[in-house]
Amino acid sequence: MNVPAPAGTATLVAYIATIPAANLAVTHFGAVPVGFGYAAPAGVYMVGLALVLRDLARESAGRGAVLAAIAVGTVLSYFLSTPALAVASASAFAVAEIMDFAVYEPLRKRGLLIAMLASNAVGLLADSILFLKLAFGSFDYLPGQILGKAWMTLAAITVLTLLRRRKQATV
Repeated sequence: MNVPAPAGTATLVAYIATIPAANLAVTHFGAVPVGFGYAAPAGVYMVGLALVLRDLARESAGRGAVLAAIAVGTVLSYFLSTPALAVASASAFAVAEIMDFAVYEPLRKRGLLIAMLASNAVGLLADSILFLKLAFGSFDYLPGQILGKAWMTLAAITVLTLLRRRKQATV
């Protein structure tokens, strides 16, 4: 059995934490503004971060560890939020993650950031559509969901790009 390195373990723990954190945010904070007059359920930022962390966890710990992390996060969500919200979240997350994997894996050969951008675009759309339908029976928050998750993806990729450039400058 491969045990992930400390960075892989830390990324997996952070990834797992985003899943119940997103559901807790929705439960306790409702809708939040995401810009341009749009709002989305409060978990939108955590899910956007989760999409990036999933890709980083895949890089550092492998697919099997990520799939196990999804299961752990889902179980935690079930106990920390309402069962209906946990089921909607788990269903949306599962579909989005499968679609994310399908895009990420073949594009990874072209570079991490390209794979992350493309797979997150697909993942955030799938997650948004399915989650909103299952949790609220409505697509009223769809523009806000997409925008909020896109903000998080762009912010994370910007940070990763800056870190990579800094690392290359010191080499």
